[in-house]
Amino acid sequence: MRQWVIAIGVVLVVVGLLWPWISRLGLGSLPGDVMVERGQFSFYFPIVTCLIISVVISLILWLLNR
Repeated sequence: MRQWVIAIGVVLVVVGLLWPWISRLGLGSLPGDVMVERGQFSFYFPIVTCLIISVVISLILWLLNR
């Protein structure tokens, strides 16, 4: 369990450091992401981006457990 927590922490740090390049891929602005702006209120929920990231992570974990 401790190794998984450390591995997830390392992955999060790497993703954070690479974020300027990752953001250029277009994730977070895909069709189907919900964005509502009304006056001073704005709400953004990247549902399609979350689904794609979930599928990719699930595939990676599935391949690692085989």
